[in-house]
Amino acid sequence: MSPVALVSPPWKLRSPDPGLVAGLSRAHGLSEVASSLLVARGITERQLVQDHLEPRLSALHDPALLPGMAAATERIARAIEKRETILVHGDYDVDGVTGTTLLVRLFRRLGANVAWHIPNRFSDGYAFGPHSIERARATGATLVISVDNGTSSRETIAQLLDLGIDTIVTDHHEPPRNPDGSAAELPPAVAIVNPKLASSRYPFRELCGGAVAFKLAWGLCQHLTGAARVREDLKEYLVEAMGYVAIATVCDVVPLVDENRILSRYGLRSLSSSKCAGIRELLAIAKLDGRELESDDLAFQIGPRINASGRLGSARTAVELLLCDDRAEAARLAREIDAMNTERKRLSALLFQEAARAAEAYSDAERHPVLVLAGKGWHQGLVGIVAARLVDRFGRPAVVIGLDGDSGRGSARSTAGFSILEALHGGAGHMERYGGHERAAGCEVRADAIDLLREAVCARAREILAGEGFDVAPTWIDCEIPFERVTTELMRELGRLAPFGERNEKPVLLSTDLRLAEPARTVGSDGSHLSLRLRRGAQVLRAMFFGAGARATELRMGEPVHAVFTPRWNLFRGERTLEIELLDFRTGTRPEL
Repeated sequence: MSPVALVSPPWKLRSPDPGLVAGLSRAHGLSEVASSLLVARGITERQLVQDHLEPRLSALHDPALLPGMAAATERIARAIEKRETILVHGDYDVDGVTGTTLLVRLFRRLGANVAWHIPNRFSDGYAFGPHSIERARATGATLVISVDNGTSSRETIAQLLDLGIDTIVTDHHEPPRNPDGSAAELPPAVAIVNPKLASSRYPFRELCGGAVAFKLAWGLCQHLTGAARVREDLKEYLVEAMGYVAIATVCDVVPLVDENRILSRYGLRSLSSSKCAGIRELLAIAKLDGRELESDDLAFQIGPRINASGRLGSARTAVELLLCDDRAEAARLAREIDAMNTERKRLSALLFQEAARAAEAYSDAERHPVLVLAGKGWHQGLVGIVAARLVDRFGRPAVVIGLDGDSGRGSARSTAGFSILEALHGGAGHMERYGGHERAAGCEVRADAIDLLREAVCARAREILAGEGFDVAPTWIDCEIPFERVTTELMRELGRLAPFGERNEKPVLLSTDLRLAEPARTVGSDGSHLSLRLRRGAQVLRAMFFGAGARATELRMGEPVHAVFTPRWNLFRGERTLEIELLDFRTGTRPEL
């Protein structure tokens, strides 16, 4: 869970149109709470509401609409027929790992000659490079298919072509730009399957890398079947593959709307019923087996374990696990990944403390609207996690760079509404390479260019902000609700709005004038979390406030408590109970909203 901000943000209560709320309640048999949530998220038209409440696989867009799809599937089909070796070239994060897995599984099912390659974060860096050529030649590949990278890899893909090796790019990152902002030349690939290309007419551009790989797989299944409706054995594969897409979609924090909502909803079901030994053991080690999965399970349990492999060592371990069909070997790999995740959490906490101290030198947010921090020995596999935590702590975008000798690799994270990629464009001349999207990016930079990079990125950020600065983002409250109305019936109705995530956020509710049913206590190995029981009348519910152990002293028995929270189910030893996750609280007089 993210650490609690040092300053409690202001509360703002949404005020959806009462007429729209009442209309949705009548038309769809929903409570005022559920209707208010839909209106607040801009879901008001009858068909949109119906699609949101009952996502249908038939509403997925035809993969043939993606740019390059016809050329890509024709080339793959020819490679399979002629027994060429296909190299699936992924990436070391959860998006690239899951997309690589689903393509390799399909090619194996089709009897293709397939190998796979995941760059090592530390020795190879991000995306294509000399390692790509080395691996392609070592495997005898004549066709390379990228997953979650490649749109900006013109030089390496051109070198592969010179060697007689074709490349198909599947990616979701923004196309490269020249320093003057104009569009840069794209790689000489057989096809670039990317919904963000300028030439794309695909109806939805917010797919993650794993989802684009899934679309390629689907398009290939259509091509091999000779019809839009794929044959039964391939349909079975696609339903199973949606589980990998759900992991990638949730963990890459793309908007959970349109296709992403459908893929996530059905993908969660596929994961719960998966027969893959690797998936089964991964769920078991995370204590998620035998239960209905939610998006938070992927975001906070499954995704971090997959990512830990690539952050601390080689992401090959994660791919091997997801491809594994042997139960004993899968259990061993799951234990290995779990141990990595435990170590990742320990090292991340230490690095965050060091980076937070370094940030104190750049406390002037007007001069340094973006935190650009670098340190020798900072673990390059963990800088992204630390950048995200710095954004939470300081309310500013952050670029965190781990230096190794004369060079460094960094990760950037941003606040809502501010494009960190646009800010990085300002420092393009001081980086060896960089790329990403609005909320997250990566870069490679020489150690002696850090100061110049900081000044250039901050200068561009000041231009973007135009003197506005960063306000403390408010806590938006969807609905005020009497505490006694937080019931199992409400939870069943809210379940229809799931899965929750980016642009389909979990409901944020407010209940006022509560009391402690017993003294609050800190929990967790370091006492960093807060556990309490809140009551109003006969209603008593357990509440957890993650990362807020230091606020225990604010709570006193008998004093009014006003709580902002999300209701949730807690599963413990097979028993499911209703509780709330606190997002903030105030005591004393009811706060003005």
